[in-house]
Amino acid sequence: MTTSLALAVPKDVERVVEALIANGHEAFVVGGCVRDALRGVDPQDWDVATSAKPDEIQKLFTRSLYTNRFGTVVVSSGAHEIEVTTYRVEADYADHRRPEDVAFTESLHDDLARRDFTMNAMAWRPTAAGGELVDPFDGRADLEAKLVRAVGEPAERFAEDALRMLRAVRFAAVLRMRIEPRTADAILANAQLAATLSGERIQQELNKILLADRPSTGIRLLSELGLLAVLCPELEICKTIPQDKAVAQDVFEHSLITVDATPPDLVLRLAGLFHDVGKPETFADGHFHQHEFVGEAVARRVLRRWKYPKDTVAAVTHLIRHHMFWYQTDWTSSAVRRFIRKVGLEVIPDLFALRRADNIGSGIRTPRMYALEDLWARVQEEIERSTAFSPHDLEIDGTDVMRELAIGPGPEVGRVIAAVFERVLDDPDLNARERLLPLIRELGAKAT
Repeated sequence: MTTSLALAVPKDVERVVEALIANGHEAFVVGGCVRDALRGVDPQDWDVATSAKPDEIQKLFTRSLYTNRFGTVVVSSGAHEIEVTTYRVEADYADHRRPEDVAFTESLHDDLARRDFTMNAMAWRPTAAGGELVDPFDGRADLEAKLVRAVGEPAERFAEDALRMLRAVRFAAVLRMRIEPRTADAILANAQLAATLSGERIQQELNKILLADRPSTGIRLLSELGLLAVLCPELEICKTIPQDKAVAQDVFEHSLITVDATPPDLVLRLAGLFHDVGKPETFADGHFHQHEFVGEAVARRVLRRWKYPKDTVAAVTHLIRHHMFWYQTDWTSSAVRRFIRKVGLEVIPDLFALRRADNIGSGIRTPRMYALEDLWARVQEEIERSTAFSPHDLEIDGTDVMRELAIGPGPEVGRVIAAVFERVLDDPDLNARERLLPLIRELGAKAT
C-alpha cells in the first residue's frame, strides 16, 4: 500500500535520498526511523534502502565507508551518519541470528519482507507533493493500534533471528504496545531458540526493558512467553516461592513491584529485579535465612553470563548483599557511622532507594518506612558532622605511622592505621593531626 504522506525528515537525509533518485536509483528512508518519525519522535539513527549497489553508492558520496558484506555504506551528510543499504534478501540463518546467504535484489518489497515487524517494514521518500509512504504490511495501522505484529509468518521470522522475540517484548514494554496473538503464540512455541543468543544481545534488550516506564511489563511478558525460563531460570523459579508479606504474593511478583518502584537507573533497576533472587535456594520453614548473600552470588553469575561490565556487576551485587540492613532507633551515633562505613558512603543513596522500593514491593508503609526515614536523617547528620568514613579520610597516613614509631613498611603500619580509624569512628573529633600523632604513639606503645 502506497499513500501520500509528509514526514519530518532532516534535510541532509532527504538530500541523500534525492541524490540516489536523481542518478537513476530507487531510494527510501526505511525501518525504525520511519516508525519513530510517524510517532513524532526524533530517531537516533537514519537508514536508507536503495536499488543502488555499494560501489554505485560510494561513487555518488565521497564521504562514505563500506566495511561489510550486507551492502551497507555509511554516508556522512550534514550532521548525520546515514546507513545506506542496497535492497537485499537473506537466507540460511544457521545460528538463528545471522544469515549465511545475502543477495542483492531490485525489489523494495522483497527488502521490506525480510524485516521483523510490520511497524519496521515501512519506507518513505520525499516527493514534490510532500512525500510517499510505502507500507505493504499495514505497519502504520498496527503502529496506531499499538500492535507488535511480525511480518509474514511469525515462526519463520523468529527462526531466522531469535533476537526478534526479545525485541517484540522490548517494543511492547517501551512503546506500551500489545503483541499480536499469532506473533505471541510463535514466540511461546520458539522460546527455546533464545538459548542461542549471546549475553551481549540479551543485555542490550534487557537494559531497554528495565529503563521503560514500567519495567515489570516487559519482565512479565518474558515470563508469560516462555523466554524468561530460557534466559534466566533463576528468576522464573521465583514464581514458585511464596512469602508472607503485607500483600500476598510470590517472590517473582514482589520483585516486579519492587523494580517498578525503583528510580530509572540501570544499577537500581537490576538490583530491584534481582534483590530477592537468593530466596528459592534459602527457603525453609517460611524463612529465607541469609538470602541476600546467596542472592549476591546468583545475581553475579547471571550478570556475568549477560556480559555486564565489571563495575555494573559490582554495584548491583553490593546493593543486593546489603539490602537487608536492620535499623533500631536506639543506635548510637557511632553505630550509624559504622553502618555508613560498612556499606560505603557513595552507596548510601542507592541503598536507601532500593530499600524504599523493597518496602513498597512488600506493601509496607509504617512503621518500617518511618524507621527508614529516621535512619536516612541520622545518616545525613553524620555525613555533615563526620570527616572520616574510611582510613583514607584520616588526617594521618602510613608515612606518619612509620615516622612516629620508627618502623619500616609492614603489617604493623596497617594495624595501627586500622586501630586509629576505629577510634575516629567512635569520636570523629579525634580526626586532627595534633590529636592523631599522640594516638599513634600510644597505640604503638601498647603493641610493644
